[in-house]
Amino acid sequence: MPSALPEGEPAPDDGALPPDALVGLGRRPFGVYLHVPFCAVRCGYCDFNTYTASELGGGASQATFARTALSELGLSRRVLGDAAPAAGTVFVGGGTPTVLSSDDLGLLLEGVRATFGLTDDAEVTTEANPDSVTAESLQSLRDNGFTRVSFGMQSAVPHVLATLDRTHDPERVPQAVQWARVAGLDVSLDLIYGTPGESLDDWRASLTAALACEPDHVSAYALVVEQGTRLATRVRRGEVTMPDDDDEADKYELADEVLTGAGLGWYEVSNWSTSAATRCRHNVGYWQGANWWGVGPGAHSHVGGVRWWNVKHPSGYATRLAGGLSPAAAREILSADQQHAEQVLLGVRMADGLDLAVLDPGGRRAVAALVADRLVDGPAALAGRAVLTRRGRLLADTVVRALLP
Repeated sequence: MPSALPEGEPAPDDGALPPDALVGLGRRPFGVYLHVPFCAVRCGYCDFNTYTASELGGGASQATFARTALSELGLSRRVLGDAAPAAGTVFVGGGTPTVLSSDDLGLLLEGVRATFGLTDDAEVTTEANPDSVTAESLQSLRDNGFTRVSFGMQSAVPHVLATLDRTHDPERVPQAVQWARVAGLDVSLDLIYGTPGESLDDWRASLTAALACEPDHVSAYALVVEQGTRLATRVRRGEVTMPDDDDEADKYELADEVLTGAGLGWYEVSNWSTSAATRCRHNVGYWQGANWWGVGPGAHSHVGGVRWWNVKHPSGYATRLAGGLSPAAAREILSADQQHAEQVLLGVRMADGLDLAVLDPGGRRAVAALVADRLVDGPAALAGRAVLTRRGRLLADTVVRALLP
């Protein structure tokens, strides 16, 4: 089942933000996240806020979801007011957004355009499973204004996909990528490493298959066994083994070696792209503390140091909006110390590095030891930035703890 929402203070029913949060709103990048909480099948490792038809229950409708989400977009405009800038990025995630029709996804994007406007160079992404698209649906997405698609490939090896409960045929991935290319969409592929039973050769095969598709962007994430998932139950019963940290480290190093060798440079610990222009700008906004409004059940938002999150179930989400209420479940107002910690935590994960000037004296003193331990690049540190080495990327949490004494 989906993971629990964090705790926080009550969010106002009208969604209003403290006046301080709106100061300078138009001077910072702004994005919109749209969460589509539906999947045809729940994968065994997944604890995202998504529901199959049998899990939805009464009061929730996939057919009416797009129009329900438009109600929240209307609320967002009332809250942010005329100072809200045009959206530079839109990201539709899930779930599997492409279980909705291309017309519904286009309706959502048109809602963002009508509410905030889009910048001339706006990046508009949807996630998709390879078996949830056709050549026609991808062309329709492009015609509706989408610029980018992120396919959940995960692996090219059938037994690995089976362990993950993924339903697509590996041969479907290159076909879907080709359709996306013909439609004029940029392409990202998502991979997972460390699945029980996956060998290093299996992982190499997945990397090779991904690169054969010639994507613009690749994300590679270590498998995490989340409590409450079917995979966690299988681990507890001894049916499969828990992912091994050393094995995952070996696979990360292999991924970086293979992807870099093929011309994709890392720009964030788990992300590689063919150039600066093909980085996922929406996610870069998250990592750099930009503002964004998250639309949909369980979606998280951040504006001016205030973070909030919506109620999780689609029926509760729809009921609150139908009653003229904000769907927010709770929020937190970040202190200066919390904002500083997040700046360090996220900034150091970027290939551009963290400006050492943002650290307190104790953090700056720690840099020399991190360079000596080959966790931070020496020449970059002399130039005033903390840039992780490959070894440092494997131990990024250790680096962060040292920089936040």
